[in-house]
Amino acid sequence: MRNLLTVLMVVSFFVLSGCSSKSLETPGSIPQPLPTVPSDYAGKTIPSNADVSAGANLFKTDCVTCHGENGHGDGPASQTLDPRPANLVDLSKIAADDFLFWKISTGIDGTAMPAWKGILTDQQIWQVIAFIRILK
Repeated sequence: MRNLLTVLMVVSFFVLSGCSSKSLETPGSIPQPLPTVPSDYAGKTIPSNADVSAGANLFKTDCVTCHGENGHGDGPASQTLDPRPANLVDLSKIAADDFLFWKISTGIDGTAMPAWKGILTDQQIWQVIAFIRILK
């Protein structure tokens, strides 16, 4: 009986030690502070004529799988991704336009977030950002 208890404790230790705090993150954990925007992107702002409805269509086609219908980082693929996709509602509250344009354009190393530059035009990226800005 004592051997069984010892084995259970050892196994439990190894199982629990394999659980990193990273795996316990909520969807869309946002690093603080945000990285500094490179000079190539710094100061860019969303054009006043950015088409929100076109951005909604692009978001539905290209972003929902990971970020979810409402941008909360809870799309169908989110459970399988490590790290989890960003909660765009929370991110849009603290990130400037230039930051969002930079990250959507170039992607995010070490995550499933791809670089959309060359796939989407700058205008389309701005449309997506315009849509992200109205998510709640």
